[in-house]
Amino acid sequence: MPPYRLMPQRSLPDWPGYLAARAGEASRPELARYFAAGCPPPEIPIGEVPLVALDMETTGLDARRHDIVSIGLVPFTLERIHWAERRYWLVRPTRTLSSESITFHHITHSEIAEAPDLAAVLPDLLEAMAGRLAVVHFRHIERPFLDEAAKSRLGEGLRFPVIDTMSLEARRHRLSLWARFRRWMRRPPVSIRLGDSRARYGLPAYQGHHALLDALATAELFQAQIATHYRPQVAVGELWS
Repeated sequence: MPPYRLMPQRSLPDWPGYLAARAGEASRPELARYFAAGCPPPEIPIGEVPLVALDMETTGLDARRHDIVSIGLVPFTLERIHWAERRYWLVRPTRTLSSESITFHHITHSEIAEAPDLAAVLPDLLEAMAGRLAVVHFRHIERPFLDEAAKSRLGEGLRFPVIDTMSLEARRHRLSLWARFRRWMRRPPVSIRLGDSRARYGLPAYQGHHALLDALATAELFQAQIATHYRPQVAVGELWS
């Protein structure tokens, strides 16, 4: 018997095939252009991929019952953050702001009173994302909220590949043998929240729950994760979800 056992290869989603199919099916031109821009094949090195960090503030955590109030977007690569190309949108949600959400993200009723509906922002957002691989911290916010927003405003869903920096931290601190040992020892789990994750790499603390600053924080965290635990030659398919 060999001294080790090979782990089964991780199943990779066919995102290029999915986006190509959606490009041919989409009836809305802004969606058709976004899908037609495609995404890199899974075997391409992450160091060669144009990226965009994406973050949102919402009225809650359920994409079917809550809505988006702000979006931050920062294009970047592993070598450089393109801060001059950043985008930030404040949008008027279709649902009333709760006191809890205002306390969380500090966006008030008066600030969104004159803000546009997300329908007016979606074409610019899709153009800024087109051809770039999205990087987020906790994919269960940005992707489902944009999917629901596109369905309600454009009549068609919006699914897209993402790299989730929280998932990359979870691989090391929640799913590893060391993490299992910590649970066995009844130690508290290591925090994989954005600020705590950044602190492990010596990155500075930013104001939390601001979509643009959190997008920047996510871009910097991903650069640190690749530099510390991976390499620019790692295949993008090993990182995306």
